[in-house]
Amino acid sequence: MSDTLTYVYAIARDVGTVSGLRGVGGGPVRTLEIDGVTAVVSDVDRGEFEERALEERLEDLEWLAATARAHHHVVDTVGRDHLVAPLALATVYFDDDRVRSVLAEGRETFAAVLDRLAGRAEWGIKVYARGRRSAPAEEDRPRSGAEYLRARRKALRDTDSALDDAREAAGQVDDAVTALAAATRAHRLQDAQLSGETDPMVLNQAYLLPVERVDELRALVASYADHPRIRVELTGPWVPYSFAQAAQGAS
Repeated sequence: MSDTLTYVYAIARDVGTVSGLRGVGGGPVRTLEIDGVTAVVSDVDRGEFEERALEERLEDLEWLAATARAHHHVVDTVGRDHLVAPLALATVYFDDDRVRSVLAEGRETFAAVLDRLAGRAEWGIKVYARGRRSAPAEEDRPRSGAEYLRARRKALRDTDSALDDAREAAGQVDDAVTALAAATRAHRLQDAQLSGETDPMVLNQAYLLPVERVDELRALVASYADHPRIRVELTGPWVPYSFAQAAQGAS
């Protein structure tokens, strides 16, 4: 039995030979090709990636972060010049022959996924409700406990109203960008403590956008620059991680 497993980073097309790129664990990245569909792979230590050992490793945050960095580095590097459909972190097979079998068995599905991603890239939009940070003037400060409670209730109502307005405006942004996109994926809203933002997030969406519509997207986002209720943040372009699930399922 070999001491290694074959780690698969992505399914791709027209990659050819990969030179000088190192992957998870420092192993050289290479390609396996069947009928025009390519797997971007490297060898990894069997002791780290066999099922039982992997379950323990995934609890090791330092190891997980290092593995994720290496994984994304390979995908992003190959994806700069080639069409790729990323696979999930720690996708491993017994050996190269098993990967070739998977490519042959799922060739039509993989090809369909790559066709859908061709000429498109992933963009992200995050929308935040603009906060009200001004402190009350001295003459407006409550003079009693009752006044404080009334002011507190009013502040909560105002906050709820502002969030409702922001969500409505974010929905308009989403509708407009969706009209430009080939596909969309909703992501979980990020807590302010984790995102480092002081304003609450009201939209976190990914869009698979044809390259010829990028200027329209940028102009649309720019049109919200002075919106009184929301702040719109555009990220990308990215390798389409959010839109390669079919490739993962076929593997």
